[in-house]
Amino acid sequence: MQKKFHLLEDSHGFSVSLVLDGLLVGLAAGFVAICYRLLLTYGEDLLFTIIHFTKTHPAWIPVWFLALVIMGIIVSCLVSWEGMSSGSGIPQVQGEMKGYLNQNWLKVILAKIVGGTLCIIGGLSLGREGPSVQLGAMTGKGAAKLTKKSATKERYMITCGAGAGLAAAFNAPLAGVMFSLEELQKNFNSSMLVCVITGCAAADFISKNFFGLLPVFDFHLHSALPLKDYWLLLLLGILLGVCGAFYNFVMLKGQDLFRKIPLIPAKYRIVLAFLLSGIVCYFLPQILAGGHAMIELLDGQRPILSFMVILLIGKFLFSAFCFGSGAPGGIFFPLLVLGAYLGAIFGTIAIEQTGLESFYMVNFITISMAGFFTAIVRAPITGILLIAEMTGTFEHFLSLAVVCLISYMTAHLLKSEPIYESLLGRILAKNGLKQNDGPEHKVLRSFSIGAGSMACGKQIKEIDWPDHCLIVMIQRGKEEIITKGNTIIHPGDTLVAFVDENYLGMVTETIQLISGEIQMP
Repeated sequence: MQKKFHLLEDSHGFSVSLVLDGLLVGLAAGFVAICYRLLLTYGEDLLFTIIHFTKTHPAWIPVWFLALVIMGIIVSCLVSWEGMSSGSGIPQVQGEMKGYLNQNWLKVILAKIVGGTLCIIGGLSLGREGPSVQLGAMTGKGAAKLTKKSATKERYMITCGAGAGLAAAFNAPLAGVMFSLEELQKNFNSSMLVCVITGCAAADFISKNFFGLLPVFDFHLHSALPLKDYWLLLLLGILLGVCGAFYNFVMLKGQDLFRKIPLIPAKYRIVLAFLLSGIVCYFLPQILAGGHAMIELLDGQRPILSFMVILLIGKFLFSAFCFGSGAPGGIFFPLLVLGAYLGAIFGTIAIEQTGLESFYMVNFITISMAGFFTAIVRAPITGILLIAEMTGTFEHFLSLAVVCLISYMTAHLLKSEPIYESLLGRILAKNGLKQNDGPEHKVLRSFSIGAGSMACGKQIKEIDWPDHCLIVMIQRGKEEIITKGNTIIHPGDTLVAFVDENYLGMVTETIQLISGEIQMP
């Protein structure tokens, strides 16, 4: 008879502790994300006020360009001071979760908030949501450090903070929970779920107190698309998958091109994005900043087809240029805007050619946001929940699922790597990166055994486990079994491993392959 032993902690005490930790992180991360969201909202308002003023007072245009250069230099210095503040921030959080990175939480928060705000005032086509995820994650890390939590609890609080940041940015707590588990943690254990749900609910509560109960996108759906017209969703899913793969390709190429710009020192190339914004603001101001102006056009009297195509192409190229510069800011909201316009263009053509009622245009717009997000990020469940919450309705859940799955498969067949994983690979490949050297802690990780896992039915000793870890326990229902060499692994078991944090990324990915949590490519 194998002995029961509560290795982690007393189950009731552990649950209460996770709820309290999640509440602390959710409130703190939500507050930081709300402050960032407010700063960016006021920054965007200031941007369009300046544009209107300089259009009516042309003598001030040179002053505005000088201000853009100064803002660009300040942002460049901030990115140089804290390199992890560059870009979206989601790849950096992924790297932290895998054990490759060890970010300075306070420096990242300061550099991201100041740099991101200046980028929006400067008109750069960058989003707030990716940075909000990083800000939330770093707030969770800071809370763990200040309260002297264990390395395992710290990882829980980082994941919780990331979800809370997204929940506060989008007023979407379910999407925050799912994003944390599907994209960051890639592990659906119950302990993590308790902590993340608490944090996302707390962040959403304080966010709604600031921004109200209305969804982010005020699209009103008349009714779900008829089943007989679902063949249109097949075409739309394929289109979004192809466009998503192309988007990932261009975004990465944009970074490559920026690195090859001659004469200008790499540190100050961000200034070019600010200068381009100064030009764009007088010819196509709708594509500036995150893209709220473009969404408002779709929500009102929609532009004609040709102008929507111009806005789509302009926003896409401008976003690639801004993101390629390495400025602090994400692609999350801009890619949703691009998805909305792909849906609007597709819907316009479909309605004209098939005789569908015009009110179905809103369906194509919202469904396309989810499908485009899925093709780029490769997180279909998050995409479905995110758009459902942001539009305030789950009525078209089936059509969302159909388009997301088709776009997911299309992008996969085109061998397009998920954008955040590609960006993380580039971060890790940079010269001088310290891959979490120096931690002295061991971390407890849990892994769920799937029905198709290569470990099912085998003894512990029969599995070629990676180095730098020890399988210490199996959780089988309410039973906790200390493992021996002849302990047999069953489907549905949860393995608990002690892992050297220096090798956390490598060990985690290897055991996930063994357990069936991720599949071989």
